[in-house]
Amino acid sequence: MAANITFIEQNAPIDELGRALYAVSRSVLRALIDSISDEDLRDLNTPLADLKMRQLAKVVRLERDKGMRGDGFEWAVHEAVLGREPCVINPLAEALKRSSKYVKDAAPNSLLFGQERAKYLGFMDAVVDEAGNNSYLLPQGSGKPFRFGPWVSVAAQGHTAEHLLNERIKKIWKTDIFLSAEGDPRYFAATVKSNFAQLEGGQGLRIGIVPESTHAGNRSGVRYSQEHGLWLVTLADPNGFMGLFNDAYHAVARAICTLGKQPQPPYFVKPSAKAQIIQEQIEKYPTALAVEIEDALNEAAQQDLVTQSHKLVSVNAPDWLHIKAMAPKIISPKPKFIKLD
Repeated sequence: MAANITFIEQNAPIDELGRALYAVSRSVLRALIDSISDEDLRDLNTPLADLKMRQLAKVVRLERDKGMRGDGFEWAVHEAVLGREPCVINPLAEALKRSSKYVKDAAPNSLLFGQERAKYLGFMDAVVDEAGNNSYLLPQGSGKPFRFGPWVSVAAQGHTAEHLLNERIKKIWKTDIFLSAEGDPRYFAATVKSNFAQLEGGQGLRIGIVPESTHAGNRSGVRYSQEHGLWLVTLADPNGFMGLFNDAYHAVARAICTLGKQPQPPYFVKPSAKAQIIQEQIEKYPTALAVEIEDALNEAAQQDLVTQSHKLVSVNAPDWLHIKAMAPKIISPKPKFIKLD
C-alpha cells in the first residue's frame, strides 16, 4: 500500500520562507530523479514509477558525483523562472533586455534543455512544441536568426554534432536552458553553472547564470563578461536565491545520505533549522515512492500566503521526466578464467 505523504499540517502552516524551501527541495529531488538512467532501473529491476526513496538513495552517490549539485542548481533556476521567483526573474529580465533591444517587456520564460536529456522519450518533441513553430534562436552578432526546432534538434546530439552547426551557433549544444520573454518568439541560449570557475562561453551562448562568489567582479547583479562573451546573471549568496538553494540542497542531500546509508557530509555542511525539518520529513518515508515525495514537496510549495516576496509555487514536472523505462535486459556471458600454469 502506498504511503499517504504530506508535508503540510493544519496546526503548523508553512510560512513564506518554508514554502520557498519546499519548492527548491522539489527541484533538487527532480534533478536526482533525472539522473537515474535506464541501466540503473534495470539493475534495480524497477520501473521509475515504482522507484522507492531508499532505492533512489542507494543509486545516487552524492560523494562521487560532483555534477549532482550543478544539476540541482540547473533545475532550481529553471523552476524558479516558471514559479516567478523575483530574485531570479528580475535579473534575468534585465539580462534579456540588455541582450537585445527587441525583447518584449514581459516576464522571462524557461525551457529546460541539456543535450544529455535528449535521449529521453518525448523530450525533444516537448521542447520544440513548447517553443512553438515560429520561434527562433538569437545568437550574438548580425545576420538572420535561426529557426528553433531544426537547429536545437541538431544541438541535442551533443558535441559530436558541432561540425553540423552553423558557425554562429556552434556551441549551443552546451545550453542548459533556453530563455525568452513571455509571448516572444526569440530564444536565448543560457548556460547555468553552480561554480563560477566552470563557466564557459561559446558561439551561440548569450547568458550565463552563476552564484555570487569571491572571483573578481562576480557580485550579485547583471553585467557583461568580456572574458566569456556572456551577459552574466549572478545570484546573491547568502541573502538571495543561493541561500535558499544551498539550504534546500543540503537538506535533501543529507536525507539521501541517511536513506542510502552513505557517509554523511561534514558537520559544518548543515542546513538551517527550518531546512532540517524538511530533511527529517523525507527521512520518515524510506519505502515511499520517489514520485510521491516529489508530489508532496510540490503540494507544500503551493500554499497561499498573505504576503509574498518569494513567489516560488507549484511547478508540474515535465512528462518526459517520469516515463523512463528499464533498459532491455542484457544476458551476460558466463565468466571463465584461464588456467594458470
